[in-house]
Amino acid sequence: MDSPRQRHTSRSTLARLLRAIELRIDVDHAPDALEAELQALYDRLYQPGDCLHGIAATPSALPGLVVRYREADGEYYFYVEDTVRRRLAGYTVFNRLVELDRRADRHLRAPHSKFAPPYQRRGLTSAIYRRYLDAGHCLITGARQSPGAHALWHALATDYERGYVELRDKALRDLGPQVSETVRDDLHTRMVLLGRGWTMAALGAATGMVV
Repeated sequence: MDSPRQRHTSRSTLARLLRAIELRIDVDHAPDALEAELQALYDRLYQPGDCLHGIAATPSALPGLVVRYREADGEYYFYVEDTVRRRLAGYTVFNRLVELDRRADRHLRAPHSKFAPPYQRRGLTSAIYRRYLDAGHCLITGARQSPGAHALWHALATDYERGYVELRDKALRDLGPQVSETVRDDLHTRMVLLGRGWTMAALGAATGMVV
């Protein structure tokens, strides 16, 4: 029988695991924490010696905003800087997913964006996704999406081919262009958006996807 101390340790460990799970699936960000994160990133852009210092910037479609870009370990980072207000508006990172095997990891990234409230609903995230997709990259959703992200993906699907896949035990299975609501809401079901030049057949062949 476990001692009281062991039971307390087990409960503490379980609590930490539950908090970690909540953090992974939580797609809403507390404003104060988000502002602090964006400020820290902005400071790094101008800190000599930091890996973010001096990365190239290109103008965005909105006056006063520039997009900075870098690649690290196969992940792609886009930072939107407000040069007038001297702050970071937000960023998008195209993440590798540990759930994918090596073949699929070469071709699929899961985007994650954070933008300060004044810069939301201004088309910034959509523009970055389009730039990435137009460059011939393919996207896959993570396990959870905010309502805004879900709406964005469906809007992009009017211009880029969309499909659904099942991701289980690092293997992908093609579910077709449409699925039922029950299947769509399953944690193993992911949406993919194909970059320019790709078809589902080509992606399936490249990733070893099961049809």
